[in-house]
Amino acid sequence: MPTIYKILGQSAPSAATSTDLYTVPAATDAVVSSIVVANRDSAAATYRISTAIAGAALANAQYIAYDVTVGGNDSTIITIGATLDATDKIRVYASTANLTFTAYGSEIS
Repeated sequence: MPTIYKILGQSAPSAATSTDLYTVPAATDAVVSSIVVANRDSAAATYRISTAIAGAALANAQYIAYDVTVGGNDSTIITIGATLDATDKIRVYASTANLTFTAYGSEIS
């Protein structure tokens, strides 16, 4: 079972819209080592991050971060080590269209 280290997903979502950042491919497991949230604007903003088993509909139990503030022109690095199975999803949400999310990790197939 080879392990590939890579950028798992990148997104600059529209404001106030839950957006898929990464979906684990079929017949693959993934380990998310870190997620970076970068604020490209001078004003503070908030974000949410959730994980969904098998791509389930968004639910309160899925949130790993909820309305967390990231300062203007600043970044937050979340070191997480989350393990995901095939078809699991990471979703992101931003209060403005000025946040960028990047997930780093590995895929095992």
